Amino acid sequence: MIWPGLLASTVLLGISACSPSDSTPAAVGGDPIALIAAPAADEWRHYANDAGGTKYSPLTSIDSTNVAGLQVAWTARTRDFPPELFEGIEHERVEIPDDARAQGACGSCHGADIKFETTPLMVDGTLYLSTPTSRVLALDPGTGEERWAFDPAVDLEQGYSEGLISRGVSSWLDPEAAPDRSGVCDRRVFVATMDARLIALDGATGRACLDFGDRGTIDLDRGVALEGRSVDVGDYQVTSPPAVVNGVVVVGSSIGDNRRRDVESGVVRAFDARDGSVRWSFDPIPRTSTHPGSERWSDEAMRSTGAANVWSIISADPQRDLVYLPTGSAAPDFYGGDRPGRNDFANSVVALRASTGEVVWSFQVVHHDLWDYDVPAQPLLLDLERDGDTVPAVVVGTKMGHLFVLHRETGEPLFEVEERPVPPSDVPGEEVWPTQPFPTRPAPLHSTSLTPDDAFGIDDEDRAFCRDWIGRLRYEGVFTPPSLQGTIIWPGFAGGINWDGMGWDPERQMLVVPIKRLAMFVQLHERAEFEASLEDPEEGLEYARQGGTPYGMTRMPMLSPKGIPCTPPPWSKLVGVDLRSGRLAWERPLGGLPDAPPEWGSVSFGGPLVTGGGVTFIAAGQDDRIRAYSTSSGDLLWEAVLPAGGQAAPMTYRYEGRQYVVIAAGGRGGIGSAGDYIVAFALPDAS
Repeated sequence: MIWPGLLASTVLLGISACSPSDSTPAAVGGDPIALIAAPAADEWRHYANDAGGTKYSPLTSIDSTNVAGLQVAWTARTRDFPPELFEGIEHERVEIPDDARAQGACGSCHGADIKFETTPLMVDGTLYLSTPTSRVLALDPGTGEERWAFDPAVDLEQGYSEGLISRGVSSWLDPEAAPDRSGVCDRRVFVATMDARLIALDGATGRACLDFGDRGTIDLDRGVALEGRSVDVGDYQVTSPPAVVNGVVVVGSSIGDNRRRDVESGVVRAFDARDGSVRWSFDPIPRTSTHPGSERWSDEAMRSTGAANVWSIISADPQRDLVYLPTGSAAPDFYGGDRPGRNDFANSVVALRASTGEVVWSFQVVHHDLWDYDVPAQPLLLDLERDGDTVPAVVVGTKMGHLFVLHRETGEPLFEVEERPVPPSDVPGEEVWPTQPFPTRPAPLHSTSLTPDDAFGIDDEDRAFCRDWIGRLRYEGVFTPPSLQGTIIWPGFAGGINWDGMGWDPERQMLVVPIKRLAMFVQLHERAEFEASLEDPEEGLEYARQGGTPYGMTRMPMLSPKGIPCTPPPWSKLVGVDLRSGRLAWERPLGGLPDAPPEWGSVSFGGPLVTGGGVTFIAAGQDDRIRAYSTSSGDLLWEAVLPAGGQAAPMTYRYEGRQYVVIAAGGRGGIGSAGDYIVAFALPDAS
């Protein structure tokens, strides 16, 4: 059994060159399509259906009694791969040859890290989605037929630190639009591209809205470089859809943050949805002593530290005029000696006034991050039933498997949070923040104990290798600092909880959470030693210079020689948490591997879909399957083979009286088979 690679061998190498399919942004399609208003319950209007990230639909046509009858209703392709590879194939699984991507929209991308993580929208009778190359497609919801396509002509010859990825688009209906949406750009579709542009498209035609920004486009990489630096092309991207709230488009960025200290600013900006003018901006790292949070930063760090960016999905509460930013770590990830202090607003959820950008409150989940413990998941806004009252809450999921349940208006914890001592650093120049926040309820969803006796292996040789490796490294529980000796990061920096986030059932008050369980190795190296190591890099290691600091860094997932995780299975699990009590309700292994016991699960990436029918859908695993579980009990109700990996969150909608469940099936850089499919499931058509 060979374990697919989880990380690139080195961040110093760019992805293979690709050729753009066109040099000019363009929309392809016929006459304007008819946009048809529909009830909110029938549609999927945001990345997670609502602006608050619940991934919940109230639709009940598919429920626990009939879900086993789901069949493929239609299959569409994005054409990011060469069309001849799929001629005559409807839904069968296809193995993509290593050089097969050379003829498609992605050019010669066979060496690229391609992540098909999109979740479509369904509004006004049309499906809208983005592809890994930032193309935007409009599809017929009943057949999957393409209505129009827009190609932003991203430069695919450029290497990108996050690979080729786009998690989806956003939309906005102009409140002055006619009921039939017949005006130009009445329904706008926004895509933020991997080369850092924000583009507004007409939902009916796919053509650029010329009154937005510069003829439909805003360049997001302007004004983000710190003083004396320039933007490193390919290391400043946008990978998640912007949030749209009350006529304001809010967008963050993805930054390759282990290159050096003074990488690009993690500034978050808001633009007018109609004309693209800047409404406000917020930098999570204070740049002056008058900036909120500056007392927890040194003057030098405020001038020369980059990142703390918002790369994941932003939530919004339009009624309260609030947006909720999940911020990342300040640069670099694994050494903070040059940014002493708690580093407020990094590794936090920050609530801003949507209309002005004013800070309303913030809550930090990791102080002075040294573990790449970004806040990765979209903050989930929900109404919590408690002691006969309904409390507006926000749940923050972390890579450590912690769930912080906060009051949505104040940020105050609704379950007690304790500051507990954590291990000190033994690296010269580093000063760990002495405590970290731990929620008391819900209990952590990820274990924090790992000893040589816990080492896993499929045979004695594998087990002995892992036992020896674990025994040689520093590990004193979660928040063990990186070291010159080498440190185990467990929970690993891939999660716990990651961008795939959580789902919420308001009727059952049940939170559904996919959890990843893969330990990581990280080691700091004195500068001269690190530079010398680059002359003969070790296969499998990721190298990062962390320029401007005394130390370079190497890291990798902890895998045995046969490619199996050194940590015990399951390597992912799906968990149900009853938020009325704050207690675990059920858990199941998630995903699977060929010829492996189901209780092992697999490495997984992809979020859940929770429905009013009491069913939770999720794919995510390495076995290219989508499954349905009972939201109440976690019992498996249905599963189906996908034509490629389902490393995305599914969505659902009702169209012409029929409920569909739709998922992007295209894999994620070795986690799941590669492809370019959109697959829709439905119950047999009674007609």
